[in-house]
Amino acid sequence: MPKDTSIKSVLIIGSGPIIIGQACEFDYSGSQAARSIREEGIEVILINSNPATIMTDPMMADRVYLLPLTVESIEQILEENQIDAVLPTMGGQTALNLCKEVDELGIWEKFNVRLIGVDIKAIDKAEDREQFRQWMIQLGIPVAPARTANSLLEGKEFAQEIGFPLVIRPSFTLGGTGGGFVHGKDDLDEALDRGLKASPMHEVLVEKAVLGWKEYELELLRDKNDNVVIICTVENLDPMGIHTGDSITVAPAMTLSDTAYQDMRNKAIMMMRQLGNFAGGCNVQFAMNPENEELIAIEINPRVSRSSALASKATGYPIAKIAAKLAIGYTLDELENQITKTTSAFFEPALDYVIVKMPRWNFDKFKGADDTLGLQMKSVGEVMAIGRTFTEALQKACQSLENDAVGLGYYGKSLLKSEQLIEKLKRPTWDRIFRIKDALMEGMSVKTIHQHTLIDRWFLHQINDIVTVEKQLLEHDLESVPFDLLKEAKQMGFSDKQLSILFTNCEEDEVYEKRKALGITRTYKMVDTCAAEFEAKTPYFYSTFDTENESIPSDKKKVIVLGSGPNRIGQGIEFDYCCVHGLQAIQECGYEAIMVNCNPETVSTDFDMANKLYFEPVYWEHLWEIVELEKPEGVIVQLGGQTALKLAKRLTEKGIKIIGTSFDSMDIAEDRGRFSDRLKELGIPFPKYGTAFNTDDAIEVAKEVGYPVLVRPSYVLGGQRMRIVINEEELEKSVLSLLKHLPGNKILIDHFLDRCQEAEIDAIFDGENFHVMGVMEHIEPAGIHSGDSNAVLPAFNLSQLIVTTMEYYSEKIARALNIKGLINIQFAIKDGQVFVIEANPRASRTTPFIAKAYQVPYLNIATKVMLGANKLTDFKIEKNLKGFAIKEPVFSFNKFPGVNKELGPEMKSTGEAIRFIKDLRDPYFRTLYKERSMHLSK
Repeated sequence: MPKDTSIKSVLIIGSGPIIIGQACEFDYSGSQAARSIREEGIEVILINSNPATIMTDPMMADRVYLLPLTVESIEQILEENQIDAVLPTMGGQTALNLCKEVDELGIWEKFNVRLIGVDIKAIDKAEDREQFRQWMIQLGIPVAPARTANSLLEGKEFAQEIGFPLVIRPSFTLGGTGGGFVHGKDDLDEALDRGLKASPMHEVLVEKAVLGWKEYELELLRDKNDNVVIICTVENLDPMGIHTGDSITVAPAMTLSDTAYQDMRNKAIMMMRQLGNFAGGCNVQFAMNPENEELIAIEINPRVSRSSALASKATGYPIAKIAAKLAIGYTLDELENQITKTTSAFFEPALDYVIVKMPRWNFDKFKGADDTLGLQMKSVGEVMAIGRTFTEALQKACQSLENDAVGLGYYGKSLLKSEQLIEKLKRPTWDRIFRIKDALMEGMSVKTIHQHTLIDRWFLHQINDIVTVEKQLLEHDLESVPFDLLKEAKQMGFSDKQLSILFTNCEEDEVYEKRKALGITRTYKMVDTCAAEFEAKTPYFYSTFDTENESIPSDKKKVIVLGSGPNRIGQGIEFDYCCVHGLQAIQECGYEAIMVNCNPETVSTDFDMANKLYFEPVYWEHLWEIVELEKPEGVIVQLGGQTALKLAKRLTEKGIKIIGTSFDSMDIAEDRGRFSDRLKELGIPFPKYGTAFNTDDAIEVAKEVGYPVLVRPSYVLGGQRMRIVINEEELEKSVLSLLKHLPGNKILIDHFLDRCQEAEIDAIFDGENFHVMGVMEHIEPAGIHSGDSNAVLPAFNLSQLIVTTMEYYSEKIARALNIKGLINIQFAIKDGQVFVIEANPRASRTTPFIAKAYQVPYLNIATKVMLGANKLTDFKIEKNLKGFAIKEPVFSFNKFPGVNKELGPEMKSTGEAIRFIKDLRDPYFRTLYKERSMHLSK
């Protein structure tokens, strides 16, 4: 059966701002779905409140509503548009919950709109814990003993009946919010109260805990004819008890027997077929007893999920795109495999490689937070690595994390004694995988580590293989290392930097030159969905150390775009937005666009966004070998945040052109000391400052510039480790902390301008012409990181003289730094005087906000200017904004009970939303402004 011709228009509901548990994977799925439906000639109307998303771009839908995800917004859209159907499965839990609420109020029925992809009964069946449990019993699929409670008293009664340890699972929540383990009576009341409050239905499942069982996820697709395919089977390295979003995961499953796998497949397919009115992508989770392979169902998500994005990138199968087509009536056998272009979409991908996903945490932003991993997700992002073996993929994943890891291992940092290691292994934390390696290096047995971690022995033996090779490497230096051992190390994922540490007295580049001379260089393999059974048309590659190279460079002029790696606080989805627009502009200018990134949640790593995609760590060694193979005209680093910027120096030293602003100019802006010196030369006011490398220097500088002072390092993102201190004792503590966590970093000490206004300008400079894209005024005073401030566009309370002064200083800085492309400059205004705080010669988190607020192709223009393809005078920049736009920060403090929520110079927000107001009398704005007055009075 072809598509449903009665559907002429579809409403897609997004997931809103990024929060822990619901990140940019839904921008990926929403964007794919919108494109998939539009290519069928169906009108797409889209709602989302997140300005940093690609899905809210005009090119993605026929009409985009940047509105809060509320019933009122849905009603407004339905009144303004003739909508036939709504697709609720692309916006995570937020979209499902909103659809359910709108349905309960009778609004879908009132406007004659039907749900496609899934209906309310199917949502309830999957999301309501008690309905799910009863359904599983009816199907004969085992579940853990459990009872549903709607009150504290009920919960306590059921807990006594089931027995400890218990799991508390709230209904209709995301990222495990409100969930947790209860090991005894003392913790029960608090856990029940937290879970009941987290559930919008005030309902929790009190369930027997199956701690230590193995956990698996299956990604499936089902069409209206009950055809089902399993796209990917994902195994959690960590046992049950850790949220899958916080667990290292592996695909394909490594430790499943064929019998258990077939049993799991059969149960998942039965669940899919019995779900009810459902057509699209689904995620099913199971737990398995490692002793006897007993299987129980944990949950089913009747929507695309975080794992769907991972499975798509792992297999090359565009799950969201196909799921959207199934929702509008197609069947799997009618659709083509988007990768091969010659086979059907009704097939199950085959993997001839291994993928490892590693989460990325930001516990450093939440002082005092419990860093124990459990049922409630705490990671802020993730990376994915592809290798021929598990060990290669694991080490590549470590190199992708952007936390200074050079592979699996600490290498002299924070070494622990055996007793300390055992305590570390017992408690699951973000770095336990590194501690397992340390324990094996110390000689601890696989058996002992398994007893403490309950991680499957197969994984531990694999890590022990890394340890065995590392111990052999330690017996050699660079000159004496045998060819076979060096090759084996590289095939196991050891980085050149890692090897240089092990060999001692040699540099990373020396290791590279040695292995290059020996012919040990990277080859590139294609991700083709079918293990090379059919010819693939999509240029999507990963590196390994093999004999055959499948990535053949073309004769076209090429430009490489560096992505931003894993999402984390201070560097999120906004940089993926910038990369996608950069890729499009590069292609429009006639170049071959090559993307390098390692984040599976992103649109930039979609299989058809760039001419060529390298799913690789944004890490020097990996980048350099791609550059050597492709020989690009240059590399763009301005779009990938601090991750990309940090690689600019080495690229420049190697003679590779940085497209846009040069490394030296960027370095002046990023190095706080050099930048302040340049401002002094230009006669532009800035807070008094000094630089220090130790506590004694810092104390002298602080005396000179005067307290309070802002203590900060160079080359960091999100205000990392910035502190406002008011006396010598606090200063010494801050400097010692910086020296401990960022050794060798130059420390800048500024006089802090207390109780002043903060504002910022985004602009483009082409070498001749300067254009201000937006002037934003922060509602919160200086001292609160710009990412945590509400920013209003255009400025609402600054005089014309102040705005003109800001624009004048901005142009002066852009010319002095020889900026080519983007620049963001931040200001403090005190007693009518304008001070420059900092300049960012790259895309920033405000870039997408301005593009959406003014409806201008900001990044397209900036990229073409960087490439030298156009001057600003070639563009007619028309800004369309009636009233004001507010960029609202969004926080995830609920994941970290008891942490300090006070805002300061170090960024803590996980995402942002956009809100439009007609004028300053708007009640929302008045409330924010009142809060500002309270900040100033403190």
